[in-house]
Amino acid sequence: MADSSHAVAGNAASERALELLGQLVSFNTTSRLSNLELIDFVYEHLNSKGLRPHIDYNIDKTKANLYTIIGPETGDGVALSGHSDVVAVEDQDWTRDPWRLTREGGLLYGRGTTDMKGFIAAALAAVPSMLDAPLRRPVHLCISYDEEIGCVGVRSLLEYLAKQSTKPQSCIVGEPTGMEVVTAHKGKLSMSCKVKGRACHSALAPRGVNAVHAAARMIGFLMDMARRKREEGPFDEAFDVPYSTIHAGVIQGGTMLNIVPARCCFEFEFRNLPREDTADMLNEVKRFAREHVEPEMRTPGRGVEFLWRELSSFPGLNGDENDDVVTLVRRLTGNERIKKVGFGTEAGRFSRSGIRSVVCGPGSIEQAHTPDEFIEVGQLGQCERFIGDLIRHLS
Repeated sequence: MADSSHAVAGNAASERALELLGQLVSFNTTSRLSNLELIDFVYEHLNSKGLRPHIDYNIDKTKANLYTIIGPETGDGVALSGHSDVVAVEDQDWTRDPWRLTREGGLLYGRGTTDMKGFIAAALAAVPSMLDAPLRRPVHLCISYDEEIGCVGVRSLLEYLAKQSTKPQSCIVGEPTGMEVVTAHKGKLSMSCKVKGRACHSALAPRGVNAVHAAARMIGFLMDMARRKREEGPFDEAFDVPYSTIHAGVIQGGTMLNIVPARCCFEFEFRNLPREDTADMLNEVKRFAREHVEPEMRTPGRGVEFLWRELSSFPGLNGDENDDVVTLVRRLTGNERIKKVGFGTEAGRFSRSGIRSVVCGPGSIEQAHTPDEFIEVGQLGQCERFIGDLIRHLS
């Protein structure tokens, strides 16, 4: 850390949590890179406390999840879950070293401080208290990889948990909510569509098949579909954007203006309310391509082809505000109000696997993915107190 001065009294985060956060931030765990240095550090930290965490590697053994259980091996424990990866810092105007925790007053700067190494640091700092407590129900610590590119790592972690005799009954995902209680979030499906046409000289344009034009027709349909969602719903006013959204964000095609393009690729996404099914939305897009675009561009000897590929996806979370874990987190945080958010988390996957889940963690989502990302010292301290109260509840 650049400044090791103590936090303001009353908003204190422990020195242990500050030190751990500094270590976690120092590991560049951008999603395109390995997270094994961080996982090895956490493993050694837990191993030094007498724990034997399970390491779950990806196929290439370049990344890994980490899981450990603390307390009695009963089936009604609580998982504390966080992801180790962060988004890139390139092309961002940082005024501080993103891989060095810097403290200025009541703020802690560094990539991942909010999203979401602050929560992991608070959980790790509480391990000695977990070990000392007479826990009647266990705490499950879960750290995953590649959440930022579609909640990838947690899938195999959940497969591992499903095979265990002891698994958590509920889960708290510590994404940044300002320690407010989130019971629902949107899902996401990201797609790539490659359009194959037929090239020719632009002076003979009718003899070719313009892949850019076909892609434009499809993007126009996505815009119409998005407009319909905005005007007709369905709606859920508890979300900041109260309807499902559709967005095309990337398009690439063509080589020269005087050549009818034979290739075009575009990428789009759905951010769906939990009650809507992205499979239905995607089928509507594919049906338009099949019934309207392909026939108009397919004549004898010519044709257009659409190649669809999923880029990433995760399910929405649609928790019941009366679930035990929601009631518990509301009581321990003192926040009776519940929220629904537009950003996605791993809670949707935990919930779909049968583990009742809620999202609650330190920091503001407005800081996530930004240059000079920071977390307030008071938020980190508040999260530590919350975990301490959870330990006492489980004891």
